[in-house]
Amino acid sequence: MSAPSSTALPRSGPGLDDDVVGFDGAEALLRAWSRGIRPDPDLTVSEWADRHRWLSSRASAEPGRYRTARTPYMREIMDRLSPGDPVQRVVFMKAAQIGATEAGSCFIGFVMHHAPGPMLAVQPTVELAKRNSRQRIDPLIEESPELRERVKPARSRDAGNTMLSKEFAGGILILTGANSAVGLRSTPARYIFLDEVDAYPASADEEGDPVTLAEARSLTFAHRRKVFLVSTPTIRGLSRIEREFEASDQRRFFLPCPHCGEMQWLKFDRLRWEKGQPETAAYHCEGCEALIAEHHKTAMLAAGEWRATATAADPLTVGYHLSALYSPVGWLSWARIARAHEAARGSDEAMRAFRNTILGETWMETGEAPDWQRLADRREAWAPGTVPAGGLFLTAGTDVQKDRIEVDVWAWGRGLESWLVDHIVLVGGPGDPACWQKLTDLLGRTWAHENGQHLTIARLAIDTGFETSAVYGWARQVGFSQVAPVKGVEGFNRASPVTGPTYVDATVAGKRLRRGARLWTVATATFKAETYRFLRQERPTAEEIAAGASFPAGTVHLPGWADGEWLKQLTAEQLVTVKSKRGFTKLEW
Repeated sequence: MSAPSSTALPRSGPGLDDDVVGFDGAEALLRAWSRGIRPDPDLTVSEWADRHRWLSSRASAEPGRYRTARTPYMREIMDRLSPGDPVQRVVFMKAAQIGATEAGSCFIGFVMHHAPGPMLAVQPTVELAKRNSRQRIDPLIEESPELRERVKPARSRDAGNTMLSKEFAGGILILTGANSAVGLRSTPARYIFLDEVDAYPASADEEGDPVTLAEARSLTFAHRRKVFLVSTPTIRGLSRIEREFEASDQRRFFLPCPHCGEMQWLKFDRLRWEKGQPETAAYHCEGCEALIAEHHKTAMLAAGEWRATATAADPLTVGYHLSALYSPVGWLSWARIARAHEAARGSDEAMRAFRNTILGETWMETGEAPDWQRLADRREAWAPGTVPAGGLFLTAGTDVQKDRIEVDVWAWGRGLESWLVDHIVLVGGPGDPACWQKLTDLLGRTWAHENGQHLTIARLAIDTGFETSAVYGWARQVGFSQVAPVKGVEGFNRASPVTGPTYVDATVAGKRLRRGARLWTVATATFKAETYRFLRQERPTAEEIAAGASFPAGTVHLPGWADGEWLKQLTAEQLVTVKSKRGFTKLEW
């Protein structure tokens, strides 16, 4: 063998043989070795973001270098996620579009670069986790040279970088949905990012609360763990993020008045404007009552500071609340907030969205069932089995009882307007084949429309809570193109009020039956609240209708033949607050 050339150096050391490497290779090895022994800079998450984070045009309206100074209220929140801070849990109840998701991405980038370890990032569903991976995580890695070096490139034969798994030196990022119990218990995690927790289902695959399942992954890391819970709140008494915030030290971002210097946190009732002129919106100082114009906000935010307003139950948990009133200049202005509030007046649903997404506050459901006598007084006249003019298609709801099967047939129009078309009682119950045959016959029956056409039932939902196997057997017999077996579950779930179908029939060996029952899961509390809200709506008078006024969206029309007993059953439930054994409150019908 010829002697090594003068441009090569012998390789030595454990595990190295006698082959050679060129000067370029040796220099690369030396650089890697020197990086390995050099201590990491003592950076916080916000400092890392300002130094290394770049925003992609794919994921940001303001692409370019990330600047914490643009959203200074995020600095302390991000820095509490740094390993040098003793806090373990950071709770952030916030309005929409104030930079919280980008802060979460900075947390992920910091872990990949400076504090590697196993990390779990949870979205409400697996599909949203995939979307977040494409729209947020991939651009985060691609736009940062430091992260590109550490994360394995996505290749078809490399399992290290997939849609829901990103390996990097010293750690791994697992992305999953709160609806997947398998994803939540897949691996221990030192770092956990729980995004939009109020949109999580009540239970992950019926195995328990997703937040509890996810946080259990971090318990083996004791005092070194970091958990970041973020969400826009939803309903008071049911909101996960509100419950966590109220158990924390409840920090508010205090700003100085540009006129008198009084420190205060921004409240919506101090944003005032001339009626019908939202463009005149200005903030009134609590100290001097002077008007604070929008252009003062940038300097005020820069001089702001977080202050605790309560004592936390757990000193290792800190909580923050922020409304869209703090949105930086150029994002959501005070005038737009005032305009949104004016537009929401008169609509419970619009006002709920305003409180949740603009103020970052929960919405209080009234919980009052409408008075059945009031509903009786405004019944309308049409014959049983007749579809009024506004009806476009029919659905049916079916309840199975011991001695009968009851069916309500509804017509649906534009804007969720509905009419009760028929109420049918099939005597016999689930043990009587003739009763099931009568229900089958209803699937082929037609109802006369006011315009002369005839409509069949587009879809019939049947409750599986009683005599479940008999319901599944009938559904298999008639097929699932027109029939949907349903199961009600407790709790409010506005993100996914209906989920499925789940194939619930299998052989003894566990093989799924091709014609097995397909079960749909329904968050009944959500639909009860919506139905009662629609029933309570004010209606135009007869004179207003004659003048061309239309009924509001969601109006429920009831016929004169709907008797008092039926109306009393419709309005029989009330929404009440109950306390669990652990001391948490929740709403139940």
